Amino acid sequence: MTTAPVRITAAEGPGQPERTPELEELYRGFESELLVPLWTEIGDLMPHEPNSRAQAHAWRWRNLLPLAERAGRLVPVGRGGERRAIALANPGLGGAPFATPTLWAAIQYLGPREDAPVHRHTQHAFRFVVEGEGVWTVVDGDPVAMRRGDFLLTPGWHFHGHHNRSDAPMAWLDGLDIPLSHYTGSTFFEFGPDEVGDRTAPARSRSEQLWSHPGLTPVSAAGTPRPSSPIAAYRWEHTDRALDDQLALERDGFAGVLEPGHAAVRFTNPTTGGDVMPTIRAEFHRLRAGTVTATRREVGSSVYQVFDGAGTVRVGEREWTVAHGDLFAVPSWQPLTVAAAGGEGLDLFRFSDTPVFDRLHQSRVHIEDTPVEDIPSEGAAR
Repeated sequence: MTTAPVRITAAEGPGQPERTPELEELYRGFESELLVPLWTEIGDLMPHEPNSRAQAHAWRWRNLLPLAERAGRLVPVGRGGERRAIALANPGLGGAPFATPTLWAAIQYLGPREDAPVHRHTQHAFRFVVEGEGVWTVVDGDPVAMRRGDFLLTPGWHFHGHHNRSDAPMAWLDGLDIPLSHYTGSTFFEFGPDEVGDRTAPARSRSEQLWSHPGLTPVSAAGTPRPSSPIAAYRWEHTDRALDDQLALERDGFAGVLEPGHAAVRFTNPTTGGDVMPTIRAEFHRLRAGTVTATRREVGSSVYQVFDGAGTVRVGEREWTVAHGDLFAVPSWQPLTVAAAGGEGLDLFRFSDTPVFDRLHQSRVHIEDTPVEDIPSEGAAR
């Protein structure tokens, strides 16, 4: 006899029925028909505020990179495994390879002169390069150089592969919405060629030539919103300059920073002005030396990677010192405070699932020690 997957335990407390043999018999009847009463589950299903199973956690680059290098010596890259990608597993998610319930974060490692074969999938993906160069990712036949500080997009259902033209290995951060697609049962995957079709190495991709001019849209593509940004690479020199300019404006007494000593930019889709992809928001934050952010809670989860500098991060009851390459996960509605070290600033790359909650009208932000109530994100309802 197969054991029913539903198991109901009589709950104690206000509003709960008296525990009797008749109640137990009722519950066994529910179990046999795969039914679950709300009154025994309401505390978990409808908490007073978000209570994610994910935990605040930090991963150290100094530990991750040597493991990726060892994988490079032992694990082939090619058909079967497809990618030498090593996912961050949040300790609260039962060993699943998910950084948060909706976000995948992995270290991908490509050895000298190696190719990662071409494929496509419905999950949206990006690369963020914390160090190194020499790899080109080829997206729908367009070769895109990957260099330190660059943020590169691979929207869902676009063929892509990577090739390393250099004699040195390279590691970078992959971010995808794999957990969300997995949970919703919406994933499709398709193989492409074993090698990329264009092995040229242009300094700028064709997408950049067409789209990466500030405030300018090609008339040939104007008026046609796209679900994901057509810009294949957001280059570090532009991000760096934008952050520096915000802090310079602050020094001169003008508005522009997110809060004192805290510059921030969001990567956007030039055809809509919105997020770069439907399920992922990406930002870069720079804290002046000695800056401490306001404590902030948000609906939805995020993952940060330290690009440069050092500091201290507090998420809920957890606190860590962080440095170059370190990553940390912030679960939904956990309070976050970041402090840059006194002698140097702190640069942070961040990605989150906020666009999902914006579209569901469930986004909400709370900043501690402010006189205003919780603030729904733009376009979201209370």
